[in-house]
Amino acid sequence: MSMPRIPAALEAVSVERLRDIGLFGALSDDVLGRLSQSLQQRRVGSGETVFSEGDPAHEMFVVLDGELEVLKKSRKGRFQRVAILGPPDAFGEMSIIDVQPRSATVRAVAPTRLLRVTAEDLDQLYRHDLKAYALIILNIARDLSRRLRVTDGILADFAANVLDDYLERGRSPKL
Repeated sequence: MSMPRIPAALEAVSVERLRDIGLFGALSDDVLGRLSQSLQQRRVGSGETVFSEGDPAHEMFVVLDGELEVLKKSRKGRFQRVAILGPPDAFGEMSIIDVQPRSATVRAVAPTRLLRVTAEDLDQLYRHDLKAYALIILNIARDLSRRLRVTDGILADFAANVLDDYLERGRSPKL
């Protein structure tokens, strides 16, 4: 399967394209039009790191084209892939909400084009259109809630499997 070609020039993202991205759900065409003209794009090559765990942060991204992996460092210092991202996934939103350093590393696994949303972009939206700002924050909260539910399920399955393995070993004869 071939990867979609990313054009050399970063064309403006259309209102129609923004409308299909969950982060911008329920925003008016007027707001989407302003965002399509003001939000910056970033091109990331395969293998390139978008940001690293522990980096200071004041921006989030939306995947327009390409694919990325999210890596989390274990206590032993090993990186573990915890997610794969593609269009129209958003990431880095925790930094917009809690203003803490990055909680994971994100690296491109294919040529990727990102839409950058900074805290300043959201502050300008807040000052211009409070309702649109509230909708974006609500969309971020919905996505974080969805991810937390998935993580809860994974954690419950993992804990049950570890417990089952422990109990099984306790019952079986030692070799």
